[in-house]
Amino acid sequence: MGGIGRIGILGSGSWATALAKIILTSQPSINWFMRREEQVRGFQRTGHNPNYLQDAVFDPKKITFFTDSDLNSFFRASDTVVLVTPSPFIKQYLKRVRSSSIRGKQIINAIKGIVPDENVLISEYLHDFCDVPNEFIGVVAGPCHAEEVVKGRRSYLTVGCFDLGKAKAMAEVLRNDYVSCTTSQDVVGIEYASVLKNVYAIAAGICNGLQYGDNFQSVLMSNAIAEMNSFVNTVHLLSREITDSVYLGDLLVTAYSNYSRNRTFGNMIGKGYSVKSAQMEMEMIAEGYYGAKCVREVNKRYQVNMPIMNTVYEILYEKRNAAEAITALTAHFK
Repeated sequence: MGGIGRIGILGSGSWATALAKIILTSQPSINWFMRREEQVRGFQRTGHNPNYLQDAVFDPKKITFFTDSDLNSFFRASDTVVLVTPSPFIKQYLKRVRSSSIRGKQIINAIKGIVPDENVLISEYLHDFCDVPNEFIGVVAGPCHAEEVVKGRRSYLTVGCFDLGKAKAMAEVLRNDYVSCTTSQDVVGIEYASVLKNVYAIAAGICNGLQYGDNFQSVLMSNAIAEMNSFVNTVHLLSREITDSVYLGDLLVTAYSNYSRNRTFGNMIGKGYSVKSAQMEMEMIAEGYYGAKCVREVNKRYQVNMPIMNTVYEILYEKRNAAEAITALTAHFK
């Protein structure tokens, strides 16, 4: 594929909105799938997403909207599709896409999660269940909060594709005055790191809610990146620098930033909220909640020593007392 062609965005949340903003700095127009017709009507009327990041202003004439009844039409009309839905919902969308609609499309995963129930990466699901060849699969990730993107603050992304030429083409689309974009062939490693950093951000939030200080948080993060490195190198051995921004940088910003919904979720748990009450109070999904369960299941095969991930899982799913669990976790730290 010489170029990216017409880009379609599947999803209507804050990260989808930020990516649309980035892409429209280099592309004349895009396709955009939003499930609800009332959201589209509100967008067309006001020039911004009525539900998320309302400061991000768009020219609706540059956007062709598709709604729930037009899912296959959306895929057929797009050459490159960027997936930006919450991970719990992606399977229900992809199961409705006919093979003739997805065939030959470049699919870029911008979802920082695993397919629940299947416990597989988005790239694996696309290949195994949707028959998308690996060379047409990619991922975009990095320390890049949507809220800062729409303010034009300097941000960094990495595009990973099995086909490096296609990664370079997508990176050109994403680069602008405030977004830097590098390339990689480590699709699997980037996807797993994107899942794990959300789990570790929940851990950071829990510790913040328990009033652990900055000294402890630094030790927590240094152990988290070591744990991430061990897991990723076990499941997908590849030459990579775990200190690169798409791994360590994304972990740090997700663990420390007040924009991080996973840190916010963990902070509520640390302060004594139940999982259900914290989920009900938050307006957006904390992907790390689902990621902890999925990685736990995946790791049954690999048996990597992952005390931080296991602790988060036990707090969220086994109702282990957070204060007692974190105290026990400290015995594993270096």
